Amino acid sequence: MPIKVRLKPDTTEKKLIARLNTPARVQRHLNDLPYNTEPHGRATLRSFRGVVRAGCAHCLEAALFAAVVLESHGYPALLLSFESIDELDHVIFVYRQKGRWGSIARSRDPGLHGRKPVFATPQALARSYMDPYIDFTGRVTGYVVVNIAELMGNYDWRLADTNVWKVERVLLDHPHRPIRSSDRRVDQ
Repeated sequence: MPIKVRLKPDTTEKKLIARLNTPARVQRHLNDLPYNTEPHGRATLRSFRGVVRAGCAHCLEAALFAAVVLESHGYPALLLSFESIDELDHVIFVYRQKGRWGSIARSRDPGLHGRKPVFATPQALARSYMDPYIDFTGRVTGYVVVNIAELMGNYDWRLADTNVWKVERVLLDHPHRPIRSSDRRVDQ
């Protein structure tokens, strides 16, 4: 059952939400923002409002930004969370268009950015991230798709002026489905 969202964005936020009315527009907007490298050792987990004000985003911040914007245009607030062996997890916003799955994502690695809606299932979409995810220490081990609006209940993850660490904790604690890849594929 969809949750009725009562956003009270300011005028700047309302205009931005109105302008970014498709997944492609949201992805382009996020691509134009600098990546949040969390300078000076200050970790952040900003809400949509925080991203707008700071003008930068890392993966989970970008996923939350996309969820708020596209939820306002009728998309469910679906996030796909990846687990990896090196604990460098990745979170993306996922959506369905014409029965196919796509994603909006931001990363330091362009191979981990969004995907057009061409995937038959969330698992197929998740698998499309496996090869770009592999490095000397990383490998995807699991994934889960959650409706963050339902999962967070009344917690203000959309417009909070402070960090929204509870979102990260909920995603980390949520059971992920195993996703396997061969050692041979990873070792190449």
